[in-house]
Amino acid sequence: MSTLDLGLRFFLQLAVILACCRLAGWVGRRWLGQTQVVMEMVAGVALGPSLFGLLAPDWHGWLFVPTLTTLTEDGPIQLLHPSMAILFGLGQLGLVFYIFLVGIDLDTDHLRASLGSAGLISGAGIAVPFALGALLAIHFLARGGLFAPGVATPLAVLYLGASMSITAFPMLARILHERGLTGSRLGTLTLAAGAFDDAVAWCLLAIVVASITGNSGFAVLAVCGGAVYCVVMMTAGRRGLASVGRRWEERGALSAGAYSSILLLVVSCAAVADWIGIYAVFGAFVCGVAMPRGWLSREVVRRTEPLTVTVLLPIFFVYSGLATRIALLDSWNLWLLTAGIVAVAVVGKGAACCLAARISGEGWRDSAKIGTLMNARGLMELIILNVGLERGVITPRLFTIMVLMAVVTTLMTSPVYRWIEGSPTTGPRLR
Repeated sequence: MSTLDLGLRFFLQLAVILACCRLAGWVGRRWLGQTQVVMEMVAGVALGPSLFGLLAPDWHGWLFVPTLTTLTEDGPIQLLHPSMAILFGLGQLGLVFYIFLVGIDLDTDHLRASLGSAGLISGAGIAVPFALGALLAIHFLARGGLFAPGVATPLAVLYLGASMSITAFPMLARILHERGLTGSRLGTLTLAAGAFDDAVAWCLLAIVVASITGNSGFAVLAVCGGAVYCVVMMTAGRRGLASVGRRWEERGALSAGAYSSILLLVVSCAAVADWIGIYAVFGAFVCGVAMPRGWLSREVVRRTEPLTVTVLLPIFFVYSGLATRIALLDSWNLWLLTAGIVAVAVVGKGAACCLAARISGEGWRDSAKIGTLMNARGLMELIILNVGLERGVITPRLFTIMVLMAVVTTLMTSPVYRWIEGSPTTGPRLR
């Protein structure tokens, strides 16, 4: 494979991804009432083997070739194709920068006022779906064919419980951003609850990985290291950034060197979080929250947002969607099982968060909105599912079932939210 062939394939991949995402977003907004971010996930699934690969397998195999065979002294081995590796890296970069921008946009005054409510909503959004996921795991182990052979019951319970508890934090953030709700009290409360929710879910996943590898230190590092990182960034890190920000503001311009230093800080925070084991996006999110508000944050957002939102982030959504293989569900029993899991997911997450928000003092309308937003799983679910598949915990069939659950709960978010927002204010149900 020549450098010319690699460059041609990569730029064609990029062109197809961006064109399909813009087209899907237009169709979604025009006829389906969906946001751009949700349709980017759908575009990723459509560009994968479930549609594009089914209709044009030769073209799909050339454009999105997943692996490359390389000869070594030990024989041929399969490696990730260089063009796909580039897409993966760009997608991760876009995700990290976008979540950093979400952190900047978070209203910390609203966050402090809503901390108790966010904790209650997050707790309900973890405990109830985790319990339901544990029951499903026990049933699936008895059924067979969904968990990998030899997976112990405690491991299956932990893994599926964490999978059911996850919230699509990046997708949640972008839905709120597209609706202009990020800095509102409702948006801040939901973002805080989603961040807490996913942080706990990733700590649970770290315990699962530790159970698989027999390395308990991995889980301890994830939980304790994440707490230390947050404390350091929100104290010493925040004061240091505020001091530097005042100096740059006095000069009235953010130089190229200063801006590159901020980007270096963001990717460094992401690397630290990834090393700790709580996933890179949370490092970037905390870094964004620690940024001083005012001139500096507005300048950083102005320079970073256009390329991140229009180019880099769609690559992340499409790359993740390429792994979905709907053809694995080859019987009515499996489709009925999938429908049952979707129903359990909606009740366990959406209804539980809605009731928790109502108990915390929110009105029924806002409580229903919060429950609807928290119910979306999206591509954070795909990440945790990929970990389980790669580590040999679940089979490809259960992977596909859970992916469809993530897609359905995410697709229903925008229309249900819009229905709640436009529902009559009279009556006890959504008053």
